[in-house]
Amino acid sequence: MTRLSTPAANFDKLAHIYRWMEYCSFGPYLARCRFHFLSELGGCRNGLILGDGDGRFTSRLLRSYAHIWVRVLDASPAMLRVLTHAVEPFEDRLVTQCVDIRSWQPAHGAEYDLIATHFFLDCLSTGEIEDLAASINGHASSNALWLVSEFSIPKGILGRFVAVPLVGVLYRGFRLLTGLRQQALPDYKAALAKSGWVLQREHAYLGGLLVSQLWQRA
Repeated sequence: MTRLSTPAANFDKLAHIYRWMEYCSFGPYLARCRFHFLSELGGCRNGLILGDGDGRFTSRLLRSYAHIWVRVLDASPAMLRVLTHAVEPFEDRLVTQCVDIRSWQPAHGAEYDLIATHFFLDCLSTGEIEDLAASINGHASSNALWLVSEFSIPKGILGRFVAVPLVGVLYRGFRLLTGLRQQALPDYKAALAKSGWVLQREHAYLGGLLVSQLWQRA
């Protein structure tokens, strides 16, 4: 187990209002990011989903593919309860685990061909993402896919004068509401690439402020 220097952010109080916070701030665009590459996951069988919040992606994934089984990890018991309720029709293919992902270790013999992190990596530092990828690599199949939805800072005026201050406001807000310690976007692209994952495709929304990415294990 990794020795943690800071506690995990506590998202319990946001569990029942997270969807509405999202729609009020970014409308449908975060959801569009989550589902952008959903149609290309039909070859997957065993998924590992990290921090799916209220479970909209998990529910849609299980509804779309009757052969997929998933394990969902989250540090928030309240979020997991909301997610479990949303996924209730497919609960026979769902396992949840309440754990701080920074200290999680995959079970012996577990193997995943799909990893999904939607607006989750921004809660970690670049080094923590590298550690997470290293843990997952030992339990990822040779052709595994990693689906990422995240905030990004586009180049140019939009990035400097819109994205940077907006992301800063979001971080400060989540620190106030949840105790989130991370206060800047990590370099998740470099962390995944360093860990042996190759970016296959990327689709941007809102001028590059939001990105949906499909990575594959090298």
